[in-house]
Amino acid sequence: MKLARKKEIIRSGTTVEQMVRAIADMIITGALRPGERLDEISLANRFEVSRTPVREALGQLCAIGLVGREPNKSAVVTTVTQQHLASMFEAMAELEGICARLSAERMTVDERRLLEAEHKASARLVHRGAEEDYEAHNTEFHTRLYRGAHSDHITDLAMQTRARLAPFRRAQFRLAGRLARSYDEHDGIVTAILRADGAAASQAAYAHVSIVSDASTVFARGGND
Repeated sequence: MKLARKKEIIRSGTTVEQMVRAIADMIITGALRPGERLDEISLANRFEVSRTPVREALGQLCAIGLVGREPNKSAVVTTVTQQHLASMFEAMAELEGICARLSAERMTVDERRLLEAEHKASARLVHRGAEEDYEAHNTEFHTRLYRGAHSDHITDLAMQTRARLAPFRRAQFRLAGRLARSYDEHDGIVTAILRADGAAASQAAYAHVSIVSDASTVFARGGND
């Protein structure tokens, strides 16, 4: 895959978000290799934008940890070690477990009903194999868990950690059968929340993210071998 295929890669969102997503996905899949230079002018030409949004996109990729740069030098693709990735997913699993437990304890009746309704509606996306639409649903599903905890600080921590893991979490949906398994895992979380069973919700959410970690790292490793 080359950057010239931007029309196929970019689908939605703002220009900067599109570039961040496209470049991140290429790094994860190995189309861009560790140590490869990311020249601002070349990227601006290929994405048909000015250098300003390119700099912003590279800044976000640096914050995620996929790109590094030194003063007065081009940005380069970094090496994300399996150890570092495992550490981030471990933190994510803990945070999601906390959010699910608090959601089971604190969600309002309306929040529970909406969570259940949107979860059930996502079954149609699984049946259609609508990977991108399900990915958008998945993001919203987890956001509801974070907000359902009714703890601003914990929500912020969860959102920040998710942002760093977003390219890796997207990778899971390229694996055969992953949509259906993700739906089943969500079902366990939703069922526990509806029963106000904090312990079960926490365990289900923790297990879900652990499985996502395995699926994502397997795909990323395969793309970088």
